[in-house]
Amino acid sequence: MPLILIGFLLFVAGGDKVLPGSLGQASTHTRLAINNVFIGLFPSWRPKTNPYARTEKQLRETEEKK
Repeated sequence: MPLILIGFLLFVAGGDKVLPGSLGQASTHTRLAINNVFIGLFPSWRPKTNPYARTEKQLRETEEKK
């Protein structure tokens, strides 16, 4: 089992550089598919509030006093 896992990791990590033709392309497609799965697990997070609003407000007030 560990040898199969190591072989799969090597195939995904560098198969497109070492393996010829369609095997290299299969490695590339596998890596892209795995990347897309992991990217899909963590959608872009946007805060509901503006974390810099207080600072920006204070800067505006300071500039107006000058």
